[in-house]
Amino acid sequence: MGPHSAPPYTLHITWKELLLTASLLIFWNPPTTAQVMIEAQPTKVSEGKDVLLLVHNLPQNVAAYIWYKGQIMDVHHYITGYVIDAETIIFGPAYSGRETVYSNASLLIQNVTQKDTGSYTIQIIKRGDRIEGVTGHFTLYLETPKPSISSSNLNPREATETVILSCDPDTQDVSYLWWINGQSLPISRKLQLSENNRTLVLFNVTKETAGPYECEMKNPVSSSRSDPVTLNLLPELPKPYITSKNFNPMENKNVVALTCEPKTQNYTYVWWVNGQSLPVSPRLKQPGENRILILANVTRNDTGSYECEIQDRVGSMRSDPVTLDVLYGPDLPRIFPSLTDYRSGQNLYLSCFADSNPPAEYTWTINGKFLQSGQRLYIPQITTKHSGLYGCSVHNSATGRERSTFKMIRVSGPCHGDLAGSHSWLPQQRH
Repeated sequence: MGPHSAPPYTLHITWKELLLTASLLIFWNPPTTAQVMIEAQPTKVSEGKDVLLLVHNLPQNVAAYIWYKGQIMDVHHYITGYVIDAETIIFGPAYSGRETVYSNASLLIQNVTQKDTGSYTIQIIKRGDRIEGVTGHFTLYLETPKPSISSSNLNPREATETVILSCDPDTQDVSYLWWINGQSLPISRKLQLSENNRTLVLFNVTKETAGPYECEMKNPVSSSRSDPVTLNLLPELPKPYITSKNFNPMENKNVVALTCEPKTQNYTYVWWVNGQSLPVSPRLKQPGENRILILANVTRNDTGSYECEIQDRVGSMRSDPVTLDVLYGPDLPRIFPSLTDYRSGQNLYLSCFADSNPPAEYTWTINGKFLQSGQRLYIPQITTKHSGLYGCSVHNSATGRERSTFKMIRVSGPCHGDLAGSHSWLPQQRH
């Protein structure tokens, strides 16, 4: 590709001469001859290639050609000029080093970049007593590259997540069009385009808005469409729940299996106890993908709040807590206080405690005879008759276990004799 005429000899003109030439051009008459036409060869040019702007309908008696970048004809937009009689080239501030002007007014631009797109103006100066000239305008477009679609999230959660699609590359002087399922983009509140249409926002993506999407870049000389992109919707996570055949096991007697529902191949299961992730322990067995939690030989320490969580590669959902209430005890009861020797006239106050779930039932005896029920025993103003072996028995109705403990209480007489004056150890009523 090339013009018929070779480029003339290059001459560097001083800025004073250039400014003088520019000032003279201000007084040109508007064009009155045939319309100057500019044609790009080739008509479709890709970035990095060369393009020749070929001028048609040149007038007679041409003295010079001047090329400008854009449609503003001033010194700052001056690319290069050609003076015919002198066969010289004048470079201007807008010259990049890749432009060549020929004697037939054509302009060659080599190694075209995106910055070269846009308007070009040629001013053609005619000979005569009065300075006359004609102008021609041309807009250069590069062939659109094949676009591609980038996504902020190719695996959105269905009906909950927003996705941003972008049509790349970001190119000047092109228009962007979008297609879904082979059709132009419908008007929808779930779809929003940016000002230049290059970015598409999808709100709360559903199966109807998952694609496939294509974007198109278009200018007056070419258009190109991307490969289709379809979003991979992740189903909404169900809320898990815990099932078990026994939420009230007996200590050291039952095996407990907690199961996290629902069952699926696409989730990972995580267990929480009392708000903490499950500690590692040889007693805790998690078959398969941790969906079933087995507590062998359960103890009271396993009592607590249990939750299970299902996870996929982008999110998680946790169950409501369930309480595992381990039944145990009663342990061997203890009698308080430890004091065993009393004097007549003192008050006897004893209490009994045994760890148990559910709480134990308490019974008091003296020398094997029933005294009363309850956790506390109170006898005011005891006498020597109250000496004996006191027993506390505890019973757990849920586990069926019963335990007892005993304490010998010795009551000595007062210093001046026994003032009670009664063979009964129960307090006497005053008259």
